[in-house]
Amino acid sequence: MEANLNGRVAVITGGSKGIGRAIAARMAQSGADVAMLARSPETLEEARLIVSKTAKGRVHVFPCDVKKAEDIAAAYSDVMKTFGRVDVVVNNAGVSQTGPFASISDEIWQADLDLKLFAAIRLTRLAWPQMIERRWGRVINVLNIGAKAPKAGSAPTSVSRAAGMALTKVLAGEGAPYNVLVNSLHVGLIESDQWVRKHSQSGHGSYEEFLSKLGENVPLGRVGTAEEFANVACFMASDLASYVTGTSLNVDGNMSPVM
Repeated sequence: MEANLNGRVAVITGGSKGIGRAIAARMAQSGADVAMLARSPETLEEARLIVSKTAKGRVHVFPCDVKKAEDIAAAYSDVMKTFGRVDVVVNNAGVSQTGPFASISDEIWQADLDLKLFAAIRLTRLAWPQMIERRWGRVINVLNIGAKAPKAGSAPTSVSRAAGMALTKVLAGEGAPYNVLVNSLHVGLIESDQWVRKHSQSGHGSYEEFLSKLGENVPLGRVGTAEEFANVACFMASDLASYVTGTSLNVDGNMSPVM
């Protein structure tokens, strides 16, 4: 059974690296026209070349800082000029920002909420009316397992992500009568650019050894790949998941203590 996204247009934030790029590649392989949003034009162009190699649909990139409402509005306008519609929104942008509660300033809180919550609100709000009108749409919010089971020292990320899970449920209820399905996918330990950066900062051992050590904390015994995560996202965007909405699915090798 293959996920078929022929004729669909998917917009993916944080699309230039890691999970976002993998989702763009998987959806493009399945026939979707793909719009990839991220801040760096150079990194986006590198990602476009990679994704285009296996794409069946069109692949375009749109430089955008999703923390800024005006950037999202401009990028959305450009996407509409290029593709004429949006069927799938993948709100993926975000990096892990954590620290002791007392050390987190208002500025850090606001920046995290702008990146992880308000970016999703703003982009989804723009695409929502056309999904409702066509009675077909998919919104996938990429969160993390801390949204369900936050640990000490995990703010502001766990708080922003928990708000994203609430947003998912609200939108699922409003979209259901119109066949607009909204779900969240929760990251545990997935190989991505942030782990490459952390390894380079650590200065210890090879990257493979670093990942192997990380994987010891996962019940499945390894770190997941961005491609494995992307496979789930592509399934959720397709008609194979046409009766799935309002769910929060862990893609984590059973790391989360809750379902």
